[in-house]
Amino acid sequence: MRTMGRHEQREQVFRLLFQVEFHRPEEMPRQMRLFVEDNEVVDSQKAADEIESRCQSIREKIPEIDKLIDDNTERWDTTRMGKVELAVLRLAVYEMCYDDDIPVGVAIDEAVEFAKNYGQENSGGFVNAILAKIAKL
Repeated sequence: MRTMGRHEQREQVFRLLFQVEFHRPEEMPRQMRLFVEDNEVVDSQKAADEIESRCQSIREKIPEIDKLIDDNTERWDTTRMGKVELAVLRLAVYEMCYDDDIPVGVAIDEAVEFAKNYGQENSGGFVNAILAKIAKL
């Protein structure tokens, strides 16, 4: 059995981050556990732990991440964005600003791909435009 790659792991973190908007903060540890336990894509305890840890790290930075997103959008803010786009942006901004192991270009490319796959018709361009502005900072 092959181990979960970075792309698959990132996608699971995105899907878990998406749930943040639907649960109270105190519910999220339980929701994270349920997500990885019921997820056949998560192939090991190590992968489950990494996904939970990454999601928790991002959740702790949401105020800073959301401010950065808000500061780099025109006529939009995180309270008006679609939940898919918001989760994608939070993950990408975290990777761009707080994870030195992930090249900025990879974070942006993956975010645009997730936005296209999970979001609305224009989500890829919307996400790309915001992340391009943030990348120039």
